[in-house]
Amino acid sequence: MDLSPHHKTTYPSMVKERSRRTVYFDNTATSFPKPDSVVEALTNYVVNIGANPGRSGHSLAIEAGGILFNTRRELASMFGVKNPMRVVFGFNATDSLNTAIKGFVHKGDHVITTAMEHNSTIRPLKQLEEEGIISLSIASADKNGLVDTGEIEKLIKETTTLVVVNHVSNVNGAVQDIKKTGEICRKHNLTLLVDGAQSAGYLPVDLKENNIDIYAFTGHKGLYGTQGTGGLIFNDNFDYKRIKPLRAGGTGSRSADIVQPDFLPDIFESGTLNMGGITALLAGIRFIKEKGVDNILTHEQQLADHFTERASKEIKGFKTFGYSPGNAGIVSFQIEGISVSEIAGELSENYNIMCRHGLHCAPLTHRSLGSFPEGTVRFGFGIFNTIEEVDLAVEALVKIEKEQA
Repeated sequence: MDLSPHHKTTYPSMVKERSRRTVYFDNTATSFPKPDSVVEALTNYVVNIGANPGRSGHSLAIEAGGILFNTRRELASMFGVKNPMRVVFGFNATDSLNTAIKGFVHKGDHVITTAMEHNSTIRPLKQLEEEGIISLSIASADKNGLVDTGEIEKLIKETTTLVVVNHVSNVNGAVQDIKKTGEICRKHNLTLLVDGAQSAGYLPVDLKENNIDIYAFTGHKGLYGTQGTGGLIFNDNFDYKRIKPLRAGGTGSRSADIVQPDFLPDIFESGTLNMGGITALLAGIRFIKEKGVDNILTHEQQLADHFTERASKEIKGFKTFGYSPGNAGIVSFQIEGISVSEIAGELSENYNIMCRHGLHCAPLTHRSLGSFPEGTVRFGFGIFNTIEEVDLAVEALVKIEKEQA
């Protein structure tokens, strides 16, 4: 195969063929299929560019640098940040949350989080608590997965420095009142870190308007990028030097110095970035701009509404956990008398319907919703899903329930 810079290979037809054979309801874990423009952008980078930004002065490195800057600029614009350099890249939301949490706190700090957190948040916090570095308070959630912001305020102590909140639940799509939480944090001079793994690309988010200091995102979900991308976005008014970087190393800048640069974004970006993933991410963001965040959310909510309405009427023993029409397009459910693993296995093996079952790396959430310890079957709907696919899933579940009766 000719892989010279002049040879361009794209694979959108392959993706389309796979998506026709599969009903994919696991978009909460990773969105799939990707838009054709994402596949084309990634392929073009790998085949025609391939260079590191900021490491060399040749034309391909400069082209890669342009892609990197444009991705920062698009993300900054999407989240209401003026300075694109306040977008720093990491591996995913987990990596970014660890950077923000562990780099921010000091011994003796008190941190507040919620019972709706993913393990990417709760585990580093519990680790710090067990090491005796911080004390931790966890605001409870109701049976629908909503956290009372008043409880967050009541948990504040003199030593509280940080509040960490999951914006959208990966289990049932519950949306927290981030704006009110931000107002409370401003009132008490606290830093607000938001886990936006499930809200980036699904909901309009403005850091300034919502008083969010730090927003962690991942690229492979609602932003339609590939795995291995994510990062932190800092409010224009937040002092990023309050966070100590977890890594140090080559940045392509100030190479004569043997100490880490102290300016953005280099202070947090040591080593080679996932430029193929960032290139795909840029295409994903532009796809969202073309479609409109509100339109994407409306479509996914309509699918979730249709599914719950039909399933509740037609499937004996069907039960959702905290589902509301105002949630993101995620539904967690059980069918009485059938294990969630059996349901998901039957859907995959016999009906080619892909979903996820279990605790979804969020045990505290399932305790709040009343679905612990078994967990649930989770359908995470996406922009490429259709009403017809939802109907196929309901019909499959009806058959599974009758076979097990």
